Amino acid sequence: MIDCVVVGAGVIGLAVGRALAINGLEVIVIEAAGAIGTETSSRNSEVIHAGIYYPGSTLKAQLCVTGQRQLYRYCEEKGIGHARTGKLIVASCDAELAVLDGYLTQARANGVTDLTRLSSAEVSELEPAVHCAQALYSPSTGIIDSRAYMLALQGDLEARGGMVALNTRASRVVGRKQRFTIQMEGATTIQCARLVNAAGLHAQALARNIDELPPATIPPLHLARGHYYQLAGKSPFSHLVYPVAGVADLGIHVTLDLGGAARFGPDLEWIGSVDYSFDPDRRAAFAAAIRRYYPDLDAARLQPGYTGIRPKLAGATEPAADFVVQGEDTHGVPGLVNLYGIDSPGLTASLAIAEVVASRLNRG
Repeated sequence: MIDCVVVGAGVIGLAVGRALAINGLEVIVIEAAGAIGTETSSRNSEVIHAGIYYPGSTLKAQLCVTGQRQLYRYCEEKGIGHARTGKLIVASCDAELAVLDGYLTQARANGVTDLTRLSSAEVSELEPAVHCAQALYSPSTGIIDSRAYMLALQGDLEARGGMVALNTRASRVVGRKQRFTIQMEGATTIQCARLVNAAGLHAQALARNIDELPPATIPPLHLARGHYYQLAGKSPFSHLVYPVAGVADLGIHVTLDLGGAARFGPDLEWIGSVDYSFDPDRRAAFAAAIRRYYPDLDAARLQPGYTGIRPKLAGATEPAADFVVQGEDTHGVPGLVNLYGIDSPGLTASLAIAEVVASRLNRG
């Protein structure tokens, strides 16, 4: 029997596995796919968030602010590609200025003290292509090479004796007397004293197959697909540009890759099952949203990119939900931590989330 199995080799599972291995535990991270980080972890905007939007009492706010500092430090130590590009949050009209006021207040409450208010003229000096009434500027927002980050986490895990097992899908978990027996597709089993469910989009499905887990403790899953379009040719932007946020997402924004190329997204589409297909008919809606702050967009330059799916715990008409890091105090199963609804800013918060999980398991 080994000390701990982590299910899911996305950025969260790898960060948790690394933290547990650093704490001296024997760890195996199992992954159903043939490579690490093939779903939510690699199908996103690759943004290092500052922690502006989230209510201060939430894990999203607390772990984003802490995790951002940890992530920048880790990138510098490991030589992981990243850049503090800075971000503009733009109000397209006077009616949206009150939203910027709210962001500024919330950011300060969260400990984000470096935001500045910019006039339309000041925005034009930074980003001549952007038209707006006013904006907030976040100098600590940035971008990261998420693939290189996950490889570094895997390297740290393996350097401390842990391992990642690919093409290994957990089908059922039987728990008896502080021992979990994980049954894989096929005849293989693994026994462990601690289990972390970091399966992302599949966390609820795995939880339903943990025999001791009360079904009432498993939250609903809502799948939110987002499309991304690439901007062909030279980017007119040198910073990230976000409109004021929608009810359930941050709106169709501009992000940059480390080569300086621009992409727009994500939009928001509620779907019933995991499906990464790309709908090319969304171009017109993208163009209309983008022109609110980039009126000179040539829609012909929008090239289909990719889609990502966010594992949300609240549906279209519900208030946004927080991360759920669920331990024995909630579900009553010693040695088990379930992670649900780790969407944005999960990448930014990943090292901080891992510390929370390790602390809960160490208490057990």
